[in-house]
Amino acid sequence: MSLDVFVVSAANVPKERFGKSDPYVQIVFQGQKKKTEVIKDEENPTWNQRLDFDLGGQALQPSDQLVVNLFDYEKIGRNKLLGTCNVPMGNLSQGKDSLEVSPGLTDSNQRPLQGVTVTLKIHYKAPPGAVKKQSSGTVGSQPGMDETDADEEQIEDIEEEEEEEVEQVPGQPGKTRKKKKTHKRRKIRGKLSSKPQDFQIRIKVIEGRQIQGSNIKPVCRVTVNHQTKQTRIKKGTNSPFWNQVFFYNFHTSPADLFDEIIDFQVFDSKRLRSDSLIGSFKMDIGIVHDERGHTFQHKWLLLGDPEDPMAGAKGYLKVSATVLGPGDVAPDFKPAVQDDSEDMEANLLRPAGVTLRPATFSVRLYGAEDVPRMDSAMMQGVKKFFGVGTVQKELVDPYATVSFAGKEVKSKIMYQCDHPEWNQELRLGLRFPSMCERIRLQVLDWDRITEDDTIATSFVKIPEISGLGENGFLPTFGPTHINFYGSPREYSELPDEYEALNMGKGEGVAYRGRALVEIKTVIGELPDQVIDDIHNDDVLRVQKFLRRRKYKLHAAFLSATMVSEVDAPVEFEVSIGNYGNKLDESVPPCSSTTQPTNPVFDGCHYYFLPWGETKPCTVIDCHWEDISFRLEAVNLINSIIDKLEVNVAKVRVAEQSRLEAPQIAQVIISTLDELAADLSKPFPQVIEGQHQSNDLDRLISEYRQQEISNLKDEVLRLRENATVIVDAISEIEGFLASLKTLAVEPQNSMPDVIIWMLSGNDRIAYYRIPAADVLFSATPDYCGRNCGKLQTITMKYPGNKAEKENKPEIPAMVRAKIWLGLDKHEHEWHEMQTEGELSVFAETYENQVSMIGNWTNRAPMGRPKWSDNSGKVKLTKEKFNPPPGWRWEAEWYISPELSMLYDKDAGHKEFLEDVYEHALRVPGMAWHQFPQKPWSDVKGDEMPARDDIELPEGWKWDDAWQVDLNRAVDEEGWEYAVEATLGGYGPVEKTYHMCRRRRWLRQRSVLLTAKKKVEKEKSAKDAQEGWEYAILFNQKFHAKEHRIDLCRRRRWHRKMVADSPSATCFFQMQDDDKDSDDEDKYKAALTAPRMFLTYPGAHKYQLRAYIYQARDLIAGDDTGLSDPFARVSFLTQSQQTEKLKKTLCPMWDQTLLFEEIEIHGDPRVIVQQPPPLVIELFDHDRLGSDEFLGRTMGHPIVKLDPADPRLPRLAWYEIKTKKNEYGGELLAAFELYKFPEEVFDPIEEPLTGKDLPFLPPNRDGVFIVPNGIRPVMQRTGIEVLAWGVRNMKKFQLANVTSPSLEFEVSGQVMKTNKIKNTKRNPNFDEPLLFYDIMLPKEELYMPPLNIKIRDHRQFGRQPTVGIAVLKSLESFRADLSKLDTDNIPLSLLTAGMDTAVTPVNGADHVIDMAVEEDETGTLKKVLKKKDIIAEDIDWWSKYYASTGELDKCRHYIEKGFDVMQFYKTELEKGEDDFNSFSDFCQTFPLMRGSADEEESDVIGEFKGSFKVYPLPGDPNLPLPTKILSSLPESGPEQCIVRVYVIKAIDLQPNDPSGLADPYIQVELGKKKKDNRDDYVPNSLSPVFGSIFELEATLPVEKDLSIKIKDYDFLSSDDTIGETTIDLENRYLTKYRATCGLPQSYSTGGIFQWRDSQKPKEILEDFCKKNSIDGPHFYGNNGVKIANRVFNLGDFEKSKTLLPDAGPPEERLALYVLHNLPLVKEHLETRPLYNPLQPGIEQGKIQMWVDVFPKSMGPPGPPVEITPRKAKCYELRCIIWNTKDVILDEESITGEAMSDIYVKGWIAGVNDKQKTDVHYRSLDGEGNFNWRMVFPFDYMPAEQCIVHKKKEHFWSLDETEQRIPPKFVVQIWDNDKFSADDFLGTLEVNLDSLPVPVKKSRQCNLQQLPDVDVDNKVKTISLFEAKRAYGYLPCFGTAEDGTRTLTGKVEIELEILTKEEAGQRPAGQGQEEPNMNPHLDPPKRPETSFLWFTSPWKTLKFIIWRNYKWYFIGGFILILLILLIILFIYSFPGEAMTKIFSK
Repeated sequence: MSLDVFVVSAANVPKERFGKSDPYVQIVFQGQKKKTEVIKDEENPTWNQRLDFDLGGQALQPSDQLVVNLFDYEKIGRNKLLGTCNVPMGNLSQGKDSLEVSPGLTDSNQRPLQGVTVTLKIHYKAPPGAVKKQSSGTVGSQPGMDETDADEEQIEDIEEEEEEEVEQVPGQPGKTRKKKKTHKRRKIRGKLSSKPQDFQIRIKVIEGRQIQGSNIKPVCRVTVNHQTKQTRIKKGTNSPFWNQVFFYNFHTSPADLFDEIIDFQVFDSKRLRSDSLIGSFKMDIGIVHDERGHTFQHKWLLLGDPEDPMAGAKGYLKVSATVLGPGDVAPDFKPAVQDDSEDMEANLLRPAGVTLRPATFSVRLYGAEDVPRMDSAMMQGVKKFFGVGTVQKELVDPYATVSFAGKEVKSKIMYQCDHPEWNQELRLGLRFPSMCERIRLQVLDWDRITEDDTIATSFVKIPEISGLGENGFLPTFGPTHINFYGSPREYSELPDEYEALNMGKGEGVAYRGRALVEIKTVIGELPDQVIDDIHNDDVLRVQKFLRRRKYKLHAAFLSATMVSEVDAPVEFEVSIGNYGNKLDESVPPCSSTTQPTNPVFDGCHYYFLPWGETKPCTVIDCHWEDISFRLEAVNLINSIIDKLEVNVAKVRVAEQSRLEAPQIAQVIISTLDELAADLSKPFPQVIEGQHQSNDLDRLISEYRQQEISNLKDEVLRLRENATVIVDAISEIEGFLASLKTLAVEPQNSMPDVIIWMLSGNDRIAYYRIPAADVLFSATPDYCGRNCGKLQTITMKYPGNKAEKENKPEIPAMVRAKIWLGLDKHEHEWHEMQTEGELSVFAETYENQVSMIGNWTNRAPMGRPKWSDNSGKVKLTKEKFNPPPGWRWEAEWYISPELSMLYDKDAGHKEFLEDVYEHALRVPGMAWHQFPQKPWSDVKGDEMPARDDIELPEGWKWDDAWQVDLNRAVDEEGWEYAVEATLGGYGPVEKTYHMCRRRRWLRQRSVLLTAKKKVEKEKSAKDAQEGWEYAILFNQKFHAKEHRIDLCRRRRWHRKMVADSPSATCFFQMQDDDKDSDDEDKYKAALTAPRMFLTYPGAHKYQLRAYIYQARDLIAGDDTGLSDPFARVSFLTQSQQTEKLKKTLCPMWDQTLLFEEIEIHGDPRVIVQQPPPLVIELFDHDRLGSDEFLGRTMGHPIVKLDPADPRLPRLAWYEIKTKKNEYGGELLAAFELYKFPEEVFDPIEEPLTGKDLPFLPPNRDGVFIVPNGIRPVMQRTGIEVLAWGVRNMKKFQLANVTSPSLEFEVSGQVMKTNKIKNTKRNPNFDEPLLFYDIMLPKEELYMPPLNIKIRDHRQFGRQPTVGIAVLKSLESFRADLSKLDTDNIPLSLLTAGMDTAVTPVNGADHVIDMAVEEDETGTLKKVLKKKDIIAEDIDWWSKYYASTGELDKCRHYIEKGFDVMQFYKTELEKGEDDFNSFSDFCQTFPLMRGSADEEESDVIGEFKGSFKVYPLPGDPNLPLPTKILSSLPESGPEQCIVRVYVIKAIDLQPNDPSGLADPYIQVELGKKKKDNRDDYVPNSLSPVFGSIFELEATLPVEKDLSIKIKDYDFLSSDDTIGETTIDLENRYLTKYRATCGLPQSYSTGGIFQWRDSQKPKEILEDFCKKNSIDGPHFYGNNGVKIANRVFNLGDFEKSKTLLPDAGPPEERLALYVLHNLPLVKEHLETRPLYNPLQPGIEQGKIQMWVDVFPKSMGPPGPPVEITPRKAKCYELRCIIWNTKDVILDEESITGEAMSDIYVKGWIAGVNDKQKTDVHYRSLDGEGNFNWRMVFPFDYMPAEQCIVHKKKEHFWSLDETEQRIPPKFVVQIWDNDKFSADDFLGTLEVNLDSLPVPVKKSRQCNLQQLPDVDVDNKVKTISLFEAKRAYGYLPCFGTAEDGTRTLTGKVEIELEILTKEEAGQRPAGQGQEEPNMNPHLDPPKRPETSFLWFTSPWKTLKFIIWRNYKWYFIGGFILILLILLIILFIYSFPGEAMTKIFSK
């Protein structure tokens, strides 16, 4: 088991009302429910019980949860849920293997139960072969690293290697064992279907986190298989929230679709396209489909740069994805809720802790061989004609491409070369680990003009060439060859009809070459050069892997039957690779084909090849690399698997046979012992010098040996410790699954063996056999499973030919032995042929032509006189010389082909002999007999007169000669023509007619036994000359010469024997014919001999096929019925059963005798491997061919001794249609008797079978199934309730108004009365019928029941208008011993109940005055609780509380209000097991139409039921009481129907925008209502909240249809999807599904009672319908039902009543009803479907329906479910200041500064506001005092903003978005002459706002919750706190993606309602009204100004402040200069004045 849950104990179990509880625990995991035993009257029970859960090979995911339910077992009503809890499995999925928990429980309303716990011990063990998932959720999807790099790369193991681990022993609590664990490889995807079908892929893009970039506008684009859709653009955020769903629809095959890519790309919409990609993530579609439920739920994707993997993570993207096929249930994508504290790493879609690193796939492409021709030879023929270019060129120009994860690299082109040597290394860059799984290698042919042709395609699967875990390894491959398969190799100028096979779509039918490839993975680097030449040293290194060894492929064909191609001789070709390909001229000839043989009729329908005692053999010499060590390992594992499958089947048979446990255990122990012994066998080893192994061989070998060792330990452990049979079987099946994963060899370079059926030169059918299956080894355990063994091969048509050309038949069935081995082991093949002698013959054909009536061998139409079968090779007898080592044993002799010895009547039991009488006349004369040829056959060849025709031996005439008048002839049978040789016969005689003829017929029947016939054929063979004739050599030959034949031939053989066992048997022929027209006079040619396996004689057998009946066949006629018959084919004979008319469940009861079947070979081998029978079923058609219905196969029991007492047992064989789908079942048995040897008398008497068992009884000339084999019958009663018919469609353009029904069981028919008028009442007046019939006693043989509906029309016509088939009546079988309790549910529930809980005679005590006091006290209690209903409590609170969305219902749960039962499916399929409300009657669809139609035609419905039970064997005994009685009234009932539609989920988009405009249309009968005027625009998950009320008449208008339609403005509205509800079933069911019962009874308020009946009335009706005594009410708070009394106080001990609670007796009645199996108040989720995509869900709808019969009174008021309306709020944000803002610019003076302003908006609303600019901030401080005002609509109960806007200006409607209340603040630097610079951002959720700090120094990035997941940040709700003030940090993103603090904002946020905002007005910025609070202009420094608007301030604060000292210094300097100048200027004058003055 994969998950063991040990339920230890529980504590403080709540008591029930009348004592202690009877607890038990139910564990629910992945849909599996298991429970413990019940412990009576215990508050602290102890179970110590183990519950096992099989994970089905899948490992745990982190999102998995274990649901623990604690129940109180009740005998009255349903078991009560005491508590529940969820236990997450995250710890186990992350590596832990055991867990012990004691979780606390909550009640059904999610309220915690104090002290109530359940103790569990959980042990997780991955099943063998399964891959344990990491916490990331990856399902074995990533390859691991090389073990040397494992620690360095920090890749965690998928399963860690541990020395020892403690594990609990299954079934033995407390006992442990030690177990080793190993690493695992990834799960390998199995073979996928190539059949196209509908798929829908849904991708939900939820949100992004930590998207790199600053001030980006992210948009996500999702591309799936070339279809692209994108989300909305989110502005200015690194954490966008999209929450959008995309739908992708495809019609293709899984094989094509699952390899396509899902590409997630996140772009910055602001940038140019070349620079817009931020990050991407790619994965295969198959990765999603491989998940449980084909779904990923809420996974985080790690985004990276595809061009630069070293750049690290570019962000995270949260998505959900699902892949839906027909019939898949669409998952409910959980509502997306933003949680900033979510652990992304734990749910990341990659192995936890792994960093995506750059890597390179290096694909070394050395060369290829055997590439087929692809081009026309026309140009070469032209050049040859003109003598230009004598060199023969190869007509193909190959090149190769390697593709992975959407990337492709192409090699160079090798022109005109079929063996290219590229020697190139192709490199693909990727991010590792990758989510893609296959490397595609494709070889193409280059064409100069047209598009390149695909030669072939092959895939290398990454999981097969890599390993995970500690000892894992990187993808590595080769060097080794990869084989290519595709369409047939033969070149044709016409288009290749199988071209799709060359592209890897479907199974290739022919070998198309191979390529030598090597793959390596390099981690840590990307390729600098994608293509490079391989170094010569590396080319030489791989030469050792090219060593070839000689192999021999032998095949012996024992029989070829069911041959469908009869127009030309048939032969079989065996090939391996290109060796043995007959039609490829480049391949030397070899004995690869059987001799061409004309098929012979088998007596019924098919043909066979009459090989007789000489079975053709083939032998092929081929040369391949010796990879036996690989294939032998696979064969060893396959042999273990085969044995284990046989043993598991034996165990299953023993279990189904209900053997005793010890006997089954003995079978299991024997199986385990044999398995342990098989696992001990050694694996083959690589032999040095013989084998060449590579790295992958070594790694796979180590992996296999380790896994086998671990499996052996597990087997031995299971043998010792197994205690539970079911668990042991499950573990054994796990071992089988593990072995199958080991039996995969990725490096199988030996091509498959391919067998082709050829007809002439056409390839008809094929079969592929893996070479390993037929490979011989000297060690027996290493031999292939079919090596040298007799196997039956069913040939297949290539490609989709069978489906396209409507060919349901089998092309041929071949029984053959095939052996492949080394040349040195060939003697082993010869030694195996102990049953016959291998003979070798030289073969040549003598050819002659007819010239002037004489046969001559001169110039026989271009053929040599002596040639091979094809006439292409000249082979004269004289030129044959035995090859070296061989000698002649006899002379040449004529050996006619065996089919020539069969007469035209061969195989026929009856034959129609015909002959034509001819007459002629001369114009004007009478008719007279034709003189030259009075009698002839249809071809004009002369025949004897009709009376001279001899009766063949062994035949008798059935009648006299008669003229054939069933043709276009006159009254005497003559037909006329002008000239007999011209034809053109007509039935009317004209005067110009010169010839006439008439046809005579005579029937003859066979008398000759097969033995005498063989003697006759043998004598004829000896007598004739062996010639076979044909018109031309290339046409089909026949034994009898015709007049128009122009050529003939005969075959000559000469036997050879080998003197040397190793000598080759090929002839080297030398043509020295001087007269040869060939330019080469001496031409050497190889020719191959014929080989046969000659048997000494055949054994005679008799087959008895017991065909009893069939059931559930498909319809072949338009009536919906068939005229079936079965055709049974066995070897060379086939027969068919009687044709039964108009039935789908035919009972033939017929034995088919196959007399004197010849089977060659040892009878003991036949016992072990009996030939299969093929049973085909057909619908007989009078006109045209019979229609194929299906096919099945079986094997007979072989009895070598006729006295063998074993009897065959009838068994059901599943029938498969031509599309390989279910087509019914056939009940049959078969036995094969061998005639005793003494019966063989070749002359005296034929086989009579006198010693065989007596023939079965004969009935009307037909043998029936004998007693002992046919089922044992018993007298049985069948009660039929034919309630009525519904929804009948027209038949033959007329309404079906008066139908009646016919019921047929085992040939007995009963009819109902007809319905007078279905439009008034479609029910039958007398609905009950009764069968007293003999039916099989065993359940297995219970016959089907056929239902026909006939319409009674005028003139007595009663056409069959529809049918229905019940496959078996076993499901309706009733147990009469439990009949009484079944019909009285409450009595059943109270059986054995303790009636002393409340005394019955305590009624007086119950109704005393205490009642009034209790009632008064209760009333007072209610009055005190009038205020418990808050304003925000509405019906939607009840809805969200019921669906589990507790964040949207506030305190509803804590207050203990009512909740509804929420069903995730339809109500009728809910978990309460309502059985689709079919307890009263079931609905059976009535069908009409052929199965070939695309959709079956359902023409109506039948409503009814059946009860089957045994009757007394003595007819004199009275019959038991009828079960079906007390039926309700069948008349019409008027009803009021209310339809409540809440919402739709994940609708299919219908608009080009990827959205829809949905609205609802409700249809009931002819009444329609819709809310088209209130459609929801642009939504895929609309909330409707709509009520529709209609009136209807049941059952006339029973089907309620709810459609979701898409509103279109111009065109007609499209239907998105619809669902239909059968209201009649809800009305008639015992579960009372008309109106659900709420949890409480209220007379008003939001919980007001709405049913038309009150609880007391409902309880009375229930008791009356079920014949229960009661109810008897005692006062207002006591009631007695049957033998139990209920008190109101027991139900309302701790319950708080609403102020409008109803009367006590009504409340009490409701509490009692809740304990009964009735439908409670509910909400159902119904899937929507569209006929255009049948079977694929188009979305879901949440709703419920109430049905109120008018006869029960008017209903209460409807429930108010109008959707919630958002309230108007106003957000006021005051930006006071900023601090520490980074300075982004420099002034002209070199100062760091910023011109700061702040921008703010509500995310999603995008009404951006900004402050004024604080210029020239020099220290990062900005002062603003600026108010921003943002009005918005907010829904408090759901905590989201409701924003409506038009997506585009041309949009008609506004789109409503519900977005989280996020507020964005950004700091910017203002620039006047360029774009402003972004400095930092802050994004906060107003509902979880980080608490601002009061001081700026305390402000840092740790305040934000999404910076560090482990950092617990204190948050508040601004809607509750109303106001917040303080500092919050702003950040920017560095180049490396890290966040840096770029500023701090002093901010004040305030939330006001619309009313509060009106009372406290405030303006934006500092505008009026500037109040609340008043904002003064900021006191900014004087340095804050704009320089060019304030020149004075510029001078003062910029120039003067920075340069004042320069100015002062300059001024002083100028003064000094002036003084100096003045001094200098004035000094001379003054000096002179002074001088002269003196």
